[in-house]
Amino acid sequence: MKYQAVVHRRFSDNGSAPYLYVSNSASILRLDETSEELLNAFEVAEDPESWLVARQERSDHEDLRTTFSNMVGLGIIRPDGEVKPPSVELPPTPFPLATLVLNVTNKCNLSCTYCYEFGEDKIADAATNGQKPLSPMMSPETARESVDYLFKSAGERNQVQLTFFGGETLLNFDTIRAAAEYAERRAQEEGKNLGLALTTNATLLTDEVIDFLVAHRFGVNVSIDGNKNDQDRHRQFRSGKGSFDLIVPQIRALLSRNKEGGGRPIGARVTLTQGSSEIREIYAFLVDELGFDEVGFAPVTSASERDYAMAPADLQRMLTEFGDLADETVARALRGRHHGFSNLNDMLRELHQGINKAHPCGAGLGLLGVSTEGELGLCHRFVESRSHAVGTVQDGVDAEKRSGFLKRGHVDTKIPCQECFARPLCAGGCYHEAYVRYADASMPNIHYCDWIRSWTDIGLSAYARIMDGNPSFFERFETA
Repeated sequence: MKYQAVVHRRFSDNGSAPYLYVSNSASILRLDETSEELLNAFEVAEDPESWLVARQERSDHEDLRTTFSNMVGLGIIRPDGEVKPPSVELPPTPFPLATLVLNVTNKCNLSCTYCYEFGEDKIADAATNGQKPLSPMMSPETARESVDYLFKSAGERNQVQLTFFGGETLLNFDTIRAAAEYAERRAQEEGKNLGLALTTNATLLTDEVIDFLVAHRFGVNVSIDGNKNDQDRHRQFRSGKGSFDLIVPQIRALLSRNKEGGGRPIGARVTLTQGSSEIREIYAFLVDELGFDEVGFAPVTSASERDYAMAPADLQRMLTEFGDLADETVARALRGRHHGFSNLNDMLRELHQGINKAHPCGAGLGLLGVSTEGELGLCHRFVESRSHAVGTVQDGVDAEKRSGFLKRGHVDTKIPCQECFARPLCAGGCYHEAYVRYADASMPNIHYCDWIRSWTDIGLSAYARIMDGNPSFFERFETA
């Protein structure tokens, strides 16, 4: 019987022994000379007995045989043509809910050109639900019903999260306040730890709002695209006036008071479009000038023909600039210091913890979105897109719809993913992106495959450099 190496990726810090990332297990192993020789030999199907017999005169023959056996046991080398085990079954239902995202309003005071909710690529229809207009604002009563649903559906989970989203979330601050205070009371009654989070465009950050967010330890994510030029190109009011001059003083006030109050880290979320500034420049402005703790970057979600969509050359530039920021992250990690490049921090955590995703995210699984009227969607990006509704907070989840979506979205159903080394981290990519591009949320994001593999290579290289230079850095990602 012949044996062959499974899908994998080798990587190193360009100076030491190579590491191996094994896709079927998401494990990371350091290769010695013997294991590397065996991996080279079995890149193509090979009869192990014939291969080993041909080397029986070598002084390390027993080491070769033992290492081969260990690599088979670890799933690195397997019988050629081995029948794969059945696809991973879906988790037992009802699956305990971890996060509920309340879209407390479907209105916004900005008119961002690229907005996936209100722009040309929107999939939600907030205007009608049959013949009934949808409410633009979630009522406090619906918010409290949502909180009750979260705690009822959390099962034995000790940690739950309530996240507020929009439109512009703070247009409905009264409901946010009522829901947060009610959730805190429920958490105390249930003996659970509650996390509160909110995404905002920062235009409505008054002193009252800031004090509330800091006092209740909200995790805040601010949508901002960078300096004045980057921000005002797309993030404008309906009049065409840019939002930068308004939001910057308010962001500074939030960051200052949050730091004084010992609050949770506050992050910036940057949407990259064609013509965006250099990423390192954006990062430096947001962290060094404004004082954000973390910055995450994402290419705009849009159809390819939009004038703000990122062309292949833009994505390549983004990759190169991500690599530059990764180098900076590694340099700080080697000195035991944190860096706020959240894209890489998230990948390093997943690599170190051996995350092996069956689904690209928690949508429809441990996370659900809630519309202004209590309709449950797969996530906050799918609320009010009626074809993706999976129930209501009043009546609960439609188990058949939910399980049907999860089966279709499972990575084992995505043929292009089966021979991809980045599969454990990607699992096919964002459902919403797939729906915008292919009108099918269960499709893999094949337009990003090469980019994702290259980005994963950058992350693996960073992992090796930190592991070789300061392995204690990864203790922050280790959980009991």
